Amino acid sequence: MNSKPLDYTALAIAIIGAVNWGLIGFFRFDLVAFLFGDMTLLSRIVYGIVGICGLYLISMFGRVGNSHE
Repeated sequence: MNSKPLDYTALAIAIIGAVNWGLIGFFRFDLVAFLFGDMTLLSRIVYGIVGICGLYLISMFGRVGNSHE
């Protein structure tokens, strides 16, 4: 199974999440809360998707190590 499109999508979403955390850390500005409301259903879905993508990307460590063999 070719999972490259899923890998790139998950990576892009995780990077967006990392940028949001950077904005929170440096400027106390939560972009997700600004766009979708503070802990609304939609913002919680966005946070959940970012978290799931981060967990999915953990599997890339094993796949990257196996691709060189």
